[in-house]
Amino acid sequence: MPGLNVLSSAHTSCHCGHDHGPSAKHIYIYSPSSAVRDKAAFRRGVKRLQALGHEVEIDTDALASHTRFAGDDATRLAAIGRAAASGADVALISRGGYGLTRILPGIPYAAVDKAIAQGTQFVGVSDFTAFQLAVLAQTGATTWAGPALCPDFGGTEAPDDIMQACFEDLLYGHGEGSGWRLPPPKKLPADQPSPPPQELHIESGRLWGGNLTVLCSLLGTPYFPQVPGGILFLEDVNEHPYRIERMLTQLLHAGVLAQQQAVLLGQFTGYTLAAHDKGFKLATVVEGLRSQLKVPVLTGLPYGHVETKVLLPVGATVELSVQGRDALLYWGHL
Repeated sequence: MPGLNVLSSAHTSCHCGHDHGPSAKHIYIYSPSSAVRDKAAFRRGVKRLQALGHEVEIDTDALASHTRFAGDDATRLAAIGRAAASGADVALISRGGYGLTRILPGIPYAAVDKAIAQGTQFVGVSDFTAFQLAVLAQTGATTWAGPALCPDFGGTEAPDDIMQACFEDLLYGHGEGSGWRLPPPKKLPADQPSPPPQELHIESGRLWGGNLTVLCSLLGTPYFPQVPGGILFLEDVNEHPYRIERMLTQLLHAGVLAQQQAVLLGQFTGYTLAAHDKGFKLATVVEGLRSQLKVPVLTGLPYGHVETKVLLPVGATVELSVQGRDALLYWGHL
């Protein structure tokens, strides 16, 4: 896109057209899902955001614990309400895990929608997919798939440069898109001609998606958005390729995938293949999906349970372009 500057590596990048301003931003940290067990990571994440010059406000129940959750259901719903009322530039979850699907009926959607309209960006990953898709289904508002405090800012190593650059772009309203390099094509026999370079241009489509397991759990509920003509992105962790295929098949049989203009597969990590698989692997799943869909299926999207992740506006209208192995999602200034 003209006028965009690549901020990071040639393979994964955020795109912006302006320099970041010096003003501090207000970041509200809250815990709508699982309990924070790693308190040291929580403290490191807060300190790193403060070291960047930001004002970090911590929800009163951010470190609450009730069985596996960050407080009981009422406690976590109240935390979402306080995040919506905080007036913060970004409401950032402490961590994912599990907990949001069980409280979706009680989320104050009108308050969240109002907060987004007034400039608060809700950011998170993993279990946060349930919140994001429910907000999209109930209000149509845009949230951001991106980092969480503990795993992304609170690790023992410094935060990933690309992730942090994309997060800063969001804070200062300068992010316009994200680009990545598609994986190289499958090696062909020497006597077989190479396919022509891939070209794709989708002028307009609503970007949506997130964690595959969480997304599938919402199918058939009022919290599953209807996005015909959308651009669907998916990722997951600790799910064997056969389970990934089973969930993709559910979306295929439900007619969700065929309604999209493109399917973007992010990072699928944390699984272990077994001798029983006999060659069945993630690439097998991708090839099978492509054989059953007429819409393009792109891989390598830098998003998921990985350090290097871009931020993606869930619910925003985007443009998707592919030239050869270079892919770009562009949404301009939101």
